[in-house]
Amino acid sequence: MRRYGPAVLLVLMGAAILRVSLFGELYLRYVRSGLRPYLVVSGVALLLLGVASAVLTTRVEDAHGHEGDGDRTGHDHGPAGPRVAWFLTLPALALLLFPPPALGSYSAERDAGRRAAQGVGTFPALPSGNPVDLSLGEFGSRAVYDSGRSLQGRTVRLTGFVTRDDDGTWYVTRLLVSCCAADATAVEAEVRGAPAPPVDTWVTVTGRWHPEGEPGSAAAWPPVVDAASVRRVPQPDDVYEKR
Repeated sequence: MRRYGPAVLLVLMGAAILRVSLFGELYLRYVRSGLRPYLVVSGVALLLLGVASAVLTTRVEDAHGHEGDGDRTGHDHGPAGPRVAWFLTLPALALLLFPPPALGSYSAERDAGRRAAQGVGTFPALPSGNPVDLSLGEFGSRAVYDSGRSLQGRTVRLTGFVTRDDDGTWYVTRLLVSCCAADATAVEAEVRGAPAPPVDTWVTVTGRWHPEGEPGSAAAWPPVVDAASVRRVPQPDDVYEKR
């Protein structure tokens, strides 16, 4: 039975991938929505490989007789190795039963020092009307790099999760991804004028940009919003913003 370990591992991995990609929106914790078909194909491929491996193993055993024949010919690796190898199935089983949560405040804090430099310049005009819904990425870019000050006097609405410094300063934060969670980077806006909700709580902050420093300078980061209201909201299905 121990020879079926690789086949079981492949089947569990395939089942875990299909679970997160076919049933609900769990896959959005790991990749962008456009990559869903590739996850499905990968899951099916792993399942088929696992089944094929099990069938091939069965045929080989039938051809060579009882599984214990290897013990008599000196090819067994001892009881400890094969038994320990079965523990390799535990991570795959855990992924199948308990998918990990999306990246949150811990990942955002680790990424705070890795922001890519951008050039200062003018940005297109914002849509008319207040408040204007902006992603954290767009708000941060305009607040820090827009020499035309397109945010000046405008009321914005930002949605993200709460992160907080040791001194009590808190931020509405979002993680930006290009294709998957592995390349996630953080963007955040400091919130002033409202008490901090618990870390990792999802909120919608409505308020006005508070200019700090010259465009493109270190003083301009992080961008600041003076909050008129902070409302708790459910975590969205797609927790990441596209870079």
